[in-house]
Amino acid sequence: MSEIIESITSFIERYVTWLSIPSIKWTDIVEVLIISVLLYRVLAWVKESKAWSLMKGIVFILVFVMVAAMFSMTTILWIAKNVFGVAVTAMVVVFQPELRKALEQLGRRKVLSSLFQFDNRIIGERFSDQTINEIVRGSFEMGRAKTGALIVIGQNDPLTDYEKTGIMLDSVITSQLLINIFEHNTPLHDGAVIVRGNRLVSATCYLPLSENMELSKELGTRHRAGVGISEVTDSMTVIVSEETGRVSVAYEGKLSRNVDMDELREMLGSIQGKTIEEKKSFRLFKRKADK
Repeated sequence: MSEIIESITSFIERYVTWLSIPSIKWTDIVEVLIISVLLYRVLAWVKESKAWSLMKGIVFILVFVMVAAMFSMTTILWIAKNVFGVAVTAMVVVFQPELRKALEQLGRRKVLSSLFQFDNRIIGERFSDQTINEIVRGSFEMGRAKTGALIVIGQNDPLTDYEKTGIMLDSVITSQLLINIFEHNTPLHDGAVIVRGNRLVSATCYLPLSENMELSKELGTRHRAGVGISEVTDSMTVIVSEETGRVSVAYEGKLSRNVDMDELREMLGSIQGKTIEEKKSFRLFKRKADK
């Protein structure tokens, strides 16, 4: 019996006594949370961008190098070692559009408000309910007549550079005015109109086209322009298809197709800035957006 006890004691002394639970401070917990959030955000960004295909290629190369190291393939390892410095620079060049887009989104986003939600009071509104009703009514009347339209509603990001590409109007927004502008063979029908507040500030504006290869091939220039402006600014764009008469909405680089009147009114209301409901919660991870 004593021999069994001695063997157990010897085992504990040899393999267990070195184990110790380190002291954990609150800063360690915060650090782990920050790293987790950053890692999640990076992976989500890579997954949603064109960088995902490139990352799979990089992972394949890394696995190949690991296999070469396991079998001591010195020539391949020497090449990989000398190419590593150049590869880092090449990755920055290849990922340049995605990195720029990510930094632009980070600059527009309120980081603390995206993590914490506090009680907020009414802070005013960007545009009125009347403006929403006029845009909704005009969009669906043009849809029924199969009149193509492109309506950009600005938020915080300035759209001055895009407004300058068109003709300045500074008009009160009405459904009749929108229909008149986009009517076939009229001087102002080509291009987009830009709405700021309760005013239609400019028409026949040129917008940047999206380079997103995941967009349906059946979509034309009008839809790509609507998605393109939503990728580089925080604006929301209402798109009326000339071929089908369907109404779509582009926001944050995503295209919601074939929305009805209630859905369009709700989407416009979400950026109206009229009220913010009280929510006492802590959010680490962003919900997956609908494509």
